[in-house]
Amino acid sequence: MTDNRFDTFPAHGVWSPALTPLDDKLSIDTTRLSRHVQNLLESGCHGVALFGTTGEANSFSVKERMAALEAVLKSGVTPAQLMIGTGCCALPDTIELTRHALANGCHHTLVLPPFYYKNASDDGLLMSYSEMIEGIADTTLNVFLYHIPPVSQTPISGDLINNLVTRFPEVIAGVKDSSGDLDNTLSLSNRFPQLAIFPGAETFLLTGLQNGCVGCISATANANPTGIRRIYDSFIASDGSANALQEKANRVREAFVTYPAIAALKHYAATFYGDTRWRTLRPPLVGLPEDHGQQLLNDLKHLDLPME
Repeated sequence: MTDNRFDTFPAHGVWSPALTPLDDKLSIDTTRLSRHVQNLLESGCHGVALFGTTGEANSFSVKERMAALEAVLKSGVTPAQLMIGTGCCALPDTIELTRHALANGCHHTLVLPPFYYKNASDDGLLMSYSEMIEGIADTTLNVFLYHIPPVSQTPISGDLINNLVTRFPEVIAGVKDSSGDLDNTLSLSNRFPQLAIFPGAETFLLTGLQNGCVGCISATANANPTGIRRIYDSFIASDGSANALQEKANRVREAFVTYPAIAALKHYAATFYGDTRWRTLRPPLVGLPEDHGQQLLNDLKHLDLPME
């Protein structure tokens, strides 16, 4: 199947920001993580983002994140199939994680702005991203800017993106827009047609594809990779089924976001893999109460989501 215009972008299609499984000591379980990444790829994802919001990235140290990436690569996942979350509050941590990703062949990085200090100016954010890119000094780096103001409280404005693209046209590759604001996403795709614009939810997948976006990077692809991929494939094939597939995927997403999303996705993963350890989150995040988890599973059964 030919992806026509999407082939010109460094990344496109359906990507899942992978959940991060933990062992009984609350450490990253790299065996389970590797298996999960492989399953996502085999089930339809074009690629997987490691250590995004859904992956509880900011609950883990730089050392933990680097070791987990190395384990996933050692399991046989190819670097081109990964996008590595590297954005931290401390600039040296961002640089270290990004250099490590590049050293391991992973050129796609998903980079949060430094988010602890609120009301940061565009000038300050431009300086931060510039220091990172100039410090690494490698034009094979593909930076995907991570705009998630509901969580980070540090938005990435269109003017900031424009300044970064002007300064680093070979490095700024795209944007993950997890604002939940479709108008903003479509504004970015219209203003920056040279960038890979990813909505942060499959809810906007079809509309995004119809308006210049290249796919989606969605948390619920952890549970519904095949269903979401079918929307993308239907759009490419123009087979007339995309609208119905989009509506079904939206219902699946609605079932998950009724609850805290990471906890709900991990509860489902525990059922899918037959492994209750998947329910564990690193504090301060906690798993779903048992009654909420059972209600979620009941809702998902009615949506024909695989339970094993």
